[in-house]
Amino acid sequence: MVRVTGASFDSRPRRTAKSLMRDPRYDILFEPVRIGPVTARNRFYQVPHCCGMGYRYPSSSAAMRGVKAEGGWAVVCTEEAEIHPSAEVAPFVENRIWDAQDLPHLKALTEAVHAHGSLAGIELVHNGQHAANHYSREVPLGPSHRVIDNGAPLQARAMDGTDIANLRRWHRKAALRAKEAGFDIVYVYAGHDMSLLQHFLSRRHNDRADEYGGSLENRVRLIREILIDTKEAVGDRCAVAFRFAVDELLGADGITAEGEGHDVVALLAELPDLWDVNVSTWMNDSQTARFAEEGYQERYIKFVKSLTTKPVVGVGRYTSPDAMVRVVKQGIMDMIGAARPSIADPFLPRKIEEGRIDDIRECIGCNICVTGDDVSSPIRCTQNPTMGEEWRRGWHPETIPAAKQRERVLIVGGGPAGLEAARACGQRGLEVVLAEAGETWGGRALTESRLPGLSSWGRVKDWRLGQLHKLANVEMFLASALTADDILSYGIPHVALATGATWRRDGIGLTRHRPLAGVAGAAVFTPDDFLGDAGGLDRLPAGPIVVYDDEGYVMGGVLAELIAKRGHDVTLVTPAALVSAWTARALDQPFIHRRLVECGVTLQLNCLLAGYASDRLDLACVYSGAPSQRDCAALVLVTARLPNEQVCLDLMARKAEWIDAGIRSVTAIGDCRAPATIAAAVFAGHRYARDFGETLDPDVVPFKREAIVAE
Repeated sequence: MVRVTGASFDSRPRRTAKSLMRDPRYDILFEPVRIGPVTARNRFYQVPHCCGMGYRYPSSSAAMRGVKAEGGWAVVCTEEAEIHPSAEVAPFVENRIWDAQDLPHLKALTEAVHAHGSLAGIELVHNGQHAANHYSREVPLGPSHRVIDNGAPLQARAMDGTDIANLRRWHRKAALRAKEAGFDIVYVYAGHDMSLLQHFLSRRHNDRADEYGGSLENRVRLIREILIDTKEAVGDRCAVAFRFAVDELLGADGITAEGEGHDVVALLAELPDLWDVNVSTWMNDSQTARFAEEGYQERYIKFVKSLTTKPVVGVGRYTSPDAMVRVVKQGIMDMIGAARPSIADPFLPRKIEEGRIDDIRECIGCNICVTGDDVSSPIRCTQNPTMGEEWRRGWHPETIPAAKQRERVLIVGGGPAGLEAARACGQRGLEVVLAEAGETWGGRALTESRLPGLSSWGRVKDWRLGQLHKLANVEMFLASALTADDILSYGIPHVALATGATWRRDGIGLTRHRPLAGVAGAAVFTPDDFLGDAGGLDRLPAGPIVVYDDEGYVMGGVLAELIAKRGHDVTLVTPAALVSAWTARALDQPFIHRRLVECGVTLQLNCLLAGYASDRLDLACVYSGAPSQRDCAALVLVTARLPNEQVCLDLMARKAEWIDAGIRSVTAIGDCRAPATIAAAVFAGHRYARDFGETLDPDVVPFKREAIVAE
């Protein structure tokens, strides 16, 4: 019998929550906080965040929020809830509280949150000139005549006195409906440049000459009126929160923390029951880890508590309990706000409370969660594959049913899919052997984390290795490249192949469907040449380097940055109209463009790669086909990947031998099956473990769907 080579991890018994105690340094995080007429049981506050489910998938939304309450978040808020048909932002799927028809699903959400002793908050919103009203076909509204800002050729009309009176009435009625639905905290929202109230406040958007324009006191008037209206309507039972962007990061052209942001807080200091403060726009508020560190908003919001006695919540992608304690003790905020960390680990508060700090599944700041909202689909997370699947698949982030039988599983490949499959199979009680061909664990989660700004991506590997250390029923082996012969010889009944993928060298990608002429024998590189210890940087020749990005995610831009920082003359060529175009869905495309300009990278957009001859590239305009040429000493192709599926193909070709070898199933997962994101690989590994031992019918939808109710 061929043996799996390499050294296994030391196996230790899995610790239980009952055997641990909370570190007293973190006691301050579990103090109750009074918010107007209600009290939060601790300082953990899930701020409003989109989830791509909202009114369209309300059962999924309620279950997801309920799991967060179960995980210890004392306050759990909705995404924005449109208060009126003139506020809708289709095709984006947020929430709606237009009339009584919306109450049943909102009541289900508050009940799911209340079931675990948490407070439910709702963010009431009129989107003003951010609302195209594609569904309702209502005329957009704004403080002044302005083009709406979401790309449609429409304009918002300047609101008159009747419109303003209507808005106040709509908001008050929505607040009363929120109270009826069981919400404990009702928001007034002026943030992210997506709120009508912020548009009234902004000198960029408001050029009115009446009592709602001109001076700051006039521009803040509508906010004050709606805060008072809301408190009068529901303040006897509900706390009223004000979400406000204290800085728009536009300097003198916008609200700043040193200027009008400070003055607005001073003017309204004691009016709300809670201040939820951040920066604008959403792109700035939710920066990826590549461009912003943990706690990066502190320098903007730290003044707020000096101006109000009311509790303050802020965000900053906090995952460290030490950082959380620091911001409370330093008087920066009273409650730890989170969106993305609560997505990556809904049980983050419970784990701190139970002394399980090393079990926290830390957010990597990749913003895959944001992309779900942009494509109007349920939220997903790189670290937490159960996110968005709580209702429709019945997946829980912390628990997984024990396997029906204690069977053996061989998992080949120690990248994101393999590590997650091994961890989750081990958690189910299966006997797992994990074999990795290389000398290190993590696969692309490791190698890509070594690229500029992506170090947090290594948390995908780190958390899973930490969990695997605790499983006595998982054996792990490095330096163990396996062939079909090896696998057949082991007699392990179930085999999962997570052998990853390799970047293509032929130019085939999103826009090119045939191999590129001239690449054979030329100075052609792919991302694989720059990952790990491949040494591609040292092999680059002198002269101009061209990175051709026909993928559109992070890799093209980050490699151009890496190579430029080595002193090379770099041009990034892409058929797209934007560099790293898909990252616009993750909010960081403008930051990537700016970084490349700062690094001296030349950008050539809307260009197809037509040929490569010696030291010259042939290009063609995407639209006209007009040819052009560019000097090129070396070409870096970032196009597409091919699955490393040879072992899988070999095993499938020898299926007749499985019975004698004792093999009952062979499954390709992750990039080995179809190259995609790290999030997709982790999901595939988790799904393999969840599906293990189940009889699956490929003709049956593998998850529950929301009922379609006729209006």
